[in-house]
Amino acid sequence: MSGIPTAELETLRDWLRYAVTRCNEAKLAFGHGSGDAWDEAVYLLLHGLHLPLDRLEPFLDARLTQGERQALAHLLARRIDDRVPAAYLTHEAWLGDFRFYVDERVIIPRSFIAELLPGGIEPWVGPSDRVRSALDMCTGSGCLAILLAHAYPEADVDAVDISTEALTVAQRNVSDYGLADRVNLIRSDLFANLPEKNYDLIISNPPYVTGTAMEALPAEYRHEPRMALAGGDDGLDAVRVLIKEAPRYMNHGGTLVVEIGHNRAAAETAFPRLPMVWLPAAGADDAVFLVKREDLVAGR
Repeated sequence: MSGIPTAELETLRDWLRYAVTRCNEAKLAFGHGSGDAWDEAVYLLLHGLHLPLDRLEPFLDARLTQGERQALAHLLARRIDDRVPAAYLTHEAWLGDFRFYVDERVIIPRSFIAELLPGGIEPWVGPSDRVRSALDMCTGSGCLAILLAHAYPEADVDAVDISTEALTVAQRNVSDYGLADRVNLIRSDLFANLPEKNYDLIISNPPYVTGTAMEALPAEYRHEPRMALAGGDDGLDAVRVLIKEAPRYMNHGGTLVVEIGHNRAAAETAFPRLPMVWLPAAGADDAVFLVKREDLVAGR
């Protein structure tokens, strides 16, 4: 970040004020974990100084060393000048209390499904001990597969992605959580290479950004793998395959849960006979739908 007055920014308080100002001036796009310039600056600075992420006040008036100032200047330059999302700079992303390793081989975790496991879908799925087999389609970093394994301790979990690079990241996260014996990673283009198997629960956060929206994405989102975002003209290319193929891989009474962003109207138009249950989540009441296997079969 050219022209940064490192010599004048002596304390963490100085750096925080400066970073918030620069983030606002640059009109950064947020949505990968932080909600605004303040949250983003606090997170980046604390992480860059290897300080606890939940303790800002005790360190605000601490004077920074020259090496620390140079490190923060580089970090802010990458975020502000290059528009690299914070998660790729720190190589971590959070879903609730769960931390995941991420880099530019995978989309940054931010699924509404995460907060629905298991309580938000229990009325349709039943108690957690009834789920013995689960599938996370389009797993990316493996975050939702790991959440599935925690939410349903009796379940074996398969996690599918078309990207070998994404599965390499997922393997790291699965290993970090000690779940290699319960989470099975599979490379497949949706169901194309999936072994014949039935699941009690299938979840998916597939690519669902429409063609028009892809062209208008902020620079931050263009650092993410395009294949993890682009969902075709109406955002439903992968969803159509899920609706068509999922029943073959579901047990009787099984449940399909799919996240589609802001495409509810398009989905209801595309599948007028399908009784979708729209699940409320914080900040979005129409981003995730649920369908039972019997309704999928009847709605074809």
